[in-house]
Amino acid sequence: MPSKHLISIVDDDPSVREGLTDLLNSMGFRTQTFESPNDLLISERLAGTSCLITDGRMPGMTGFELYDRLVASGRQVPTILITAFPNEADRRRALDAGMFCYLPKPFNDNALLSCLRLAIASREHGENS
Repeated sequence: MPSKHLISIVDDDPSVREGLTDLLNSMGFRTQTFESPNDLLISERLAGTSCLITDGRMPGMTGFELYDRLVASGRQVPTILITAFPNEADRRRALDAGMFCYLPKPFNDNALLSCLRLAIASREHGENS
């Protein structure tokens, strides 16, 4: 049941944050949005995040750097990287680092939903192990 899952969205583009929020809420997920990685890192709600959707390129800190900081701090948050600048090297880097999906913008709603299901199932499996 998606309703118990909190999805954190980090993107510097307000239209992307709004669009993802509308889409995910319509699918039954709870969402919280952040315009910068630092905003997420200082949020008290980070610990309750079931999955992170982050932009690849943002001012100040990239989605890769955000993911690396989370991992280094011991926070294993399943992560989906979205980008308007897709390339094979970044896709490979994201997947090799342990991110669940690498989605070029614009992406298909069903592709995002599939990624979310995999990421959340992985988190639940890890918590029940």
